[in-house]
Amino acid sequence: MQVLLSDTSPYGSRRLTVESDGVTTEAYLRDAADTVIGATWIANHRPAAAGLDLARLNAGLTPMMPAGRTRHPEGRPPLDPKSLEVVWFEEGDGAAVLEAGEPLCVIPAWSDMNRGIPGYTRDVNAQSPFAFPLEQELEEFSTRIEQSRAFWKWCRSEGTWAQFQQSVLGHLLNRLGPGGHYWHDVGRQFRGPGAAQQGGRPTAPVVSVSERPARPGRDFSVLSTLGMSCQRMPTVELYEDDVSRYARIELAVATTLPSQRAGSIFPWLAQYPWRSVTWFAPGDVVKWYHEPKTFPLNPPGSDKAPWTGVLLLDDPSRLPGPPAPDLSGFTFSGDPVRWLWLVPISDEEYQYAKAEGSNALIRRLRDQGRSWVVS
Repeated sequence: MQVLLSDTSPYGSRRLTVESDGVTTEAYLRDAADTVIGATWIANHRPAAAGLDLARLNAGLTPMMPAGRTRHPEGRPPLDPKSLEVVWFEEGDGAAVLEAGEPLCVIPAWSDMNRGIPGYTRDVNAQSPFAFPLEQELEEFSTRIEQSRAFWKWCRSEGTWAQFQQSVLGHLLNRLGPGGHYWHDVGRQFRGPGAAQQGGRPTAPVVSVSERPARPGRDFSVLSTLGMSCQRMPTVELYEDDVSRYARIELAVATTLPSQRAGSIFPWLAQYPWRSVTWFAPGDVVKWYHEPKTFPLNPPGSDKAPWTGVLLLDDPSRLPGPPAPDLSGFTFSGDPVRWLWLVPISDEEYQYAKAEGSNALIRRLRDQGRSWVVS
């Protein structure tokens, strides 16, 4: 098997390869453990039979596409690796392969070989278990490819991070008042070793944290991420029709704990969606990755460690506490940015939410008088 092309997503969580054995060429999308997530047939290189190629299928090889389902029933010449290019989608959960600048195949996030959902290919003209026709979705995918190109170009351009940073800081100034401490690039320690580099820089935007100290009329500090909303979260389109509403987030915590301690929760969460190829939705619960005593929102200096994870709230008023700041109104690339507030929860509460749903947990915390402010 010859690997014609291999490329890792900028977040290091997916790898795309184009492979050929001289009879067929196919593309594979693999996860960080090298498990095939999605795949698609690309081309036959020999004349095809009328029916399914059972011999190759039974041998564990990609079967030749039947003659009636390919635009090249006589086969096409081998692909030139120099003509191939990968364009990763902004979310990092899918990609397109271009041949001489034109879309050849697309493996989107919803491609799932375990469920018999392949990717999309230019040279197939009817659906099969091994490829869907790209032509039917070409307009939508072409737009997405160009948007993704523009996004990665933006990431690599000098000065773009500073411009974004100032926009968010201005928004937080208007909503929360003057800033205090500022921590730059808090997600660096959690980046995978496979993260792609462009010109020596990670292509994924950095994530920083801004502190807004307590002030008259507000006896708690607010810590907020800056940078998560630069990129859409993966897999949202698998669950929501209106991706724009949910795709971009920042995280925040309101607290009377020492800000440096409370802020140390963000390096874990800042890269989580792209590292784990998932998304944060309102009401999600996320478990701390390490020992409970190291959880930053537990009381400092205490032998007790009641909290082992967080509940993500888009509307803090669902729990008792002072009026919550309104952080709405910020947009990026035409999408609204949603702030999700962190509320610490115990392991038992985490398990309860998993079993009964987050709404049930929120009702329970409200009945207990649990505040959305961490103190």
